[in-house]
Amino acid sequence: MSVQIAPSILSADFAALGDAVAAAERGGADLIHVDVMDGHFVPNITIGPAVVKALRRVARVPLDVHLMITDPDKYIDAFADAGASMISVHVEVLPHLHRTVHAIRALGVKAGVVLNPSTPVVALEEIAADVDFILVMSVNPGFGGQTFIRRSTSKVREVRAALDRAGNRAAPVEIDGGIDTETAPRVVAAGARILVAGSAIFHAPDPERATRELKAAANGAVPASSSAVPRSAQDAPSPPSAPTGGR
Repeated sequence: MSVQIAPSILSADFAALGDAVAAAERGGADLIHVDVMDGHFVPNITIGPAVVKALRRVARVPLDVHLMITDPDKYIDAFADAGASMISVHVEVLPHLHRTVHAIRALGVKAGVVLNPSTPVVALEEIAADVDFILVMSVNPGFGGQTFIRRSTSKVREVRAALDRAGNRAAPVEIDGGIDTETAPRVVAAGARILVAGSAIFHAPDPERATRELKAAANGAVPASSSAVPRSAQDAPSPPSAPTGGR
C-alpha cells in the first residue's frame, strides 16, 4: 500500500499559502498538514480555524489538523466546522482521551492521538482500538526545521505493534518531524504510512519536485507485505460507540 505525503504548511510562506498548497498538490501530496499551536503546550503560536477554513476553499486534498494546544476539547467543533478531515490531539494534555477521540469521530472527522518524543508507547494501550491513526512526533513539537530523533524509528515499530495487538490494523501510523528523502525510507520500513514534511518540501527551491521526490523515496521503501493499510482520509469514520458524559 502506498505512503501518504502530508506537506506541513508550518514551513510554507504564510503570505502565499494557496500557492504553496497548489505546488504540493501538483507534486502528489495526499493531505495538507496544519499545525495549530497555542503558545502554552508548545512555545509557538500559529493559526486557528479561520485559516483552516480559508485553506479548505483552495485545497483539493483533505486537511490534517494537528492540535498542539492545551485544551483541544474547546476547539474540535470549530476546526471540524472549518473543514478539517483529520484532527489529532496529544495524549499529554487529555485526562479523558477516550471521550475526546469519540467526540471527534462523532463530528464525522478522523481522530488521531499524538505522542511526543518522551511519551512512552504504553500510553496508547487503552485507546489504540478506538483511533483512526496515531501520530508519532520525531522532533519536539513547536518549530519546523528540527533534526530527526533517531529513536523515533523504533517507536514507529512499537506503535504499529500496539495497534495490531488492539485489532486496529487499518489505522495508519503517521510521523512528523525531520522527514526528508533520507529519513523517509527508514520510517516507512518501520511501519509509518503517513509522512509529514515541512522544510524538506517548502524550503526546497521547487516544492512540487520535492514533494514528488519524497513520495518516491517513501514508496520505494514499502515492504512487499505491509502490515498496515491506511484508511483514506476522505472516508467517513465508522460510527463511534457512545461516549459517557459530556465533552
